[in-house]
Amino acid sequence: MIHAVLIFNNNGLPRLTKYFVPPSQRTHILPKAVFALVSQRAPQLCNFLDVPRPAPAKRGSARAGPGGEKAWENGQQDRVIYRNYATLYFVFVVDEGESELGILDLIQVFVEALDRSFENVCELDLVFHFDEVHAILSEVVQGGVVLETNVDAIHEAAQAAALARRQSFAAANPLALGGGSGASGGGGGMVTPLGWVTGKLLGGKAR
Repeated sequence: MIHAVLIFNNNGLPRLTKYFVPPSQRTHILPKAVFALVSQRAPQLCNFLDVPRPAPAKRGSARAGPGGEKAWENGQQDRVIYRNYATLYFVFVVDEGESELGILDLIQVFVEALDRSFENVCELDLVFHFDEVHAILSEVVQGGVVLETNVDAIHEAAQAAALARRQSFAAANPLALGGGSGASGGGGGMVTPLGWVTGKLLGGKAR
């Protein structure tokens, strides 16, 4: 099972964090610990490593929470599988039931799907279009289980979902850029708020 998907930049700033298991009391330290490991690895080393275990919290500490270390221990040794693309690290945290090589290929599929949607994806795309990035990821993985590995199918589903979101937004916000219909009655072009108002005024006078 896939437990988490994390994306960092070279400075360790998280650009995407997605958990598929209930978060523990100290899940917030996992991204920092994982980045500290992968960022210090030499390029020629293996892309698989064990998930770091946090130090036990002191008894009575506010961070200990119910269950203490049991929130992290699941009876299995979880694994970190990552790839480095330019300024970004793509990291999957998985359990022993997943194939390391299969997840390594899945990261490549995810990146190719992002490239299809954003035309050579970069860090800024992840920042300003985080909703689309999460939508693409949901086409690949849901509930910690791999759903789709075909890049074409992922891209088509993501494009259809993005179109549905834009149409829903335009219907709810007729004054938004691209919302409503043009003065000529055609709905195929991009319509500005001024064009929408002009069309309404001209339509009212015609009646």
